[in-house]
Order: sequence, then C-alpha cells, then structure tokens
Amino acid sequence: MADDATFDLTLERIALIRRMAVAWNPAGCGAPILNPQAPYGSLDRAEDISNVTGDDEGTDEEHRALGEALAVFVANAALKPGRYAYHNPLAKLPPEEMLDLFRDEETGASPEHVTFDVSAEHLALLRHLAVRWDAENDVPAIDTARPYGGSGDLYAEMRRHLGSDAASDHLAELHREMQPALQNLLRHADIAPGPFARRVG
Repeated sequence: MADDATFDLTLERIALIRRMAVAWNPAGCGAPILNPQAPYGSLDRAEDISNVTGDDEGTDEEHRALGEALAVFVANAALKPGRYAYHNPLAKLPPEEMLDLFRDEETGASPEHVTFDVSAEHLALLRHLAVRWDAENDVPAIDTARPYGGSGDLYAEMRRHLGSDAASDHLAELHREMQPALQNLLRHADIAPGPFARRVG
C-alpha cells in the first residue's frame, strides 16, 4: 500500500501507460506530450480509461493520477538498447491534431508503424525527463522549458546526464528523437506494479 512518500503503480495504470499516445509539443525547447485529443489512443478518453479500470465514475481522477504514474514509470522502467517497433497511435488522428514528428508535411499523413533504434543515450535521457501536468491541455507532458530538469540549459543538462561533451548538433537530434524513444519505452519497457518513491521536482 502506498503512503505519502510513495505512489502506487497498479497493473491498471501500467496498462494505461502502455496505451499512451506520445506526441510532440513544439513550445519552448520542444518536448514530448501526450496527445491532448487522444492521450490513450482514441478520441474518447473516458472510455479508454474505463475499459481498463472497469470504473465509469472515476475516469477523471484516474487520468490525473496518470501524470504521476508516468513520472514513476520513466524513472524506474527497464529497457535494453535495441531496435523496436510500435503501431503509431497518432496515424488515425486528423492531421491538425497529430503533433507527430513523423508526419509528412506534404500529405499530412503519419506512418502507421514506426521502427526506431533506442540507444543507450536515449535511455539515459529518458530516465531524467521532467514530467509535469500540462493544465492547459489537461494531460501529462514533459516540461518544455526544462525537459531534463536542472538549470534549464538544454544541452548542458543533456551532457550532464550523458556524461559526455557531445556536439550540439548531435544533442539536438537526440532531443527530437525523444518522441519515438519515449513511445517505445512506454510500449516495451519492463516494470512490475507496486509502490514507488514519488519523484520530487
């Protein structure tokens, strides 16, 4: 049982995390965000949640708890570097609602399937993503001002977490790849339910 210092990551919350549709928020430094129109893959958020929890009444409360659940998940879930594939949950949305880095600007379409190589660098950065609640969009999101926490100097924080002096061009590419990297983490990483220390900051 969770107490004030811990968060209860249940099987139902893990199942909802697996269904999350990761989009890209272009504000600030740019950062991943759950698609505001379809955070769990369809345009009916309440039904998506109740289909997992079996509770039609508590969907708003459970949705709000998924912000902290996401923070716990990215800090504790385990994934090995490698090539992963996922069905793109944004592909079926209207183009103006996709917020997808893979969207073709000419056709407006996004690929239905995405294959992506998750590197050790991606994984090191994912663990430090600063998950926040985006009140305007009413979804969990990564802080666009300080995506990896700390000082707010994007590349300095990335270098600190990577333990390297990587070039800015390489860091810029890594940062933009956080959308597919995070989507793969949510789909494929291992984690067991239970109480976890709440993330601070």
